[in-house]
Amino acid sequence: MSNDTTFKALVVEETSDGEFKKSIQERKVSDLPENDLLIEVHYSSLNFKDAMSATGNKRITKQYPHTPGIDAAGVVVSDKSGTFSAGQEVLVFGYDLGMDTDGGLGQMISIPADWALPCPETLTLKEAMTYGTGGLTAALSVQKLEKMGAKPSDGPVAVTGATGGVGTISIAILKQLGYEVIAFSGKPEQSEHLKELGASEVRHRDTINEIGNKPVGRELWANAIDTIGGDYLSNLLKQTKAGGAVTSCGLAGGAEFSMTVMPFITRAVSLLGIDSVYIPLADKEAIWQRVATDMKLPNLESYGEEITLEQTPEYLDRFMSSKVVGRYIVNVKG
Repeated sequence: MSNDTTFKALVVEETSDGEFKKSIQERKVSDLPENDLLIEVHYSSLNFKDAMSATGNKRITKQYPHTPGIDAAGVVVSDKSGTFSAGQEVLVFGYDLGMDTDGGLGQMISIPADWALPCPETLTLKEAMTYGTGGLTAALSVQKLEKMGAKPSDGPVAVTGATGGVGTISIAILKQLGYEVIAFSGKPEQSEHLKELGASEVRHRDTINEIGNKPVGRELWANAIDTIGGDYLSNLLKQTKAGGAVTSCGLAGGAEFSMTVMPFITRAVSLLGIDSVYIPLADKEAIWQRVATDMKLPNLESYGEEITLEQTPEYLDRFMSSKVVGRYIVNVKG
């Protein structure tokens, strides 16, 4: 493939007045960074981090113009490292993709070879992006609860941010593995949808905070997956059963939270951090094998909406206005 070969990409640019605009532009392969692995992207997906990059969040992306997209699924064009063969289907999640390295919302990416994984044989590229980073985070959250000893007979698992990408996949995976799920959401109109995904009960997210400033409350769930942060995280911990655990992977409700140590020292509750970006490649490969086997969900098409590359500016705005429901899979190749 020539360096003059052109492709389409979402490009975010900073204007002279400090605003950020999104548009679909034609780029050349020569515009990409010099790396070993060149991939033709077929599918990507949208995540909150992509939306932050697309609105000019300098904690996510320092330099503009930039192409977001922390997920990519595609076919190898060439690999100077010899790790992959031309035509091989691969997946890329996290590391610097879509942050300061042009990401999966472009039809071509150039990355270090050790950022990519072979696509499991039991998953298509589109199916892999139906999970995406959101699904990967959900799977890691469930797995971490399991490693702490969680089992379905312990009692229900609470899931916050239930209508988001991590929340919806978490509910479905937990249900498939035999867990009872209590879903918390700020979108009551989505209650029936969440029950269809596997939630046995749907509550408004603000009911978590009814405990107020009490150091601990009634033990209402055995374990929890939190995607929001802030007061929701602290109050989930206060109402978790003795010996249970809460995973943390999001901050839409705030990056800070305040509480006493009482749940930790009187109930042995654990707070578990989830990182889907910089975990070792071997660990990513291992969790993807579970996603492709015992965590593989039937009717995957029902968990996400397929959109075009041209629709991504509009859909990225939904994340910033809290209008996200489920996963958005981008058909990048078209």
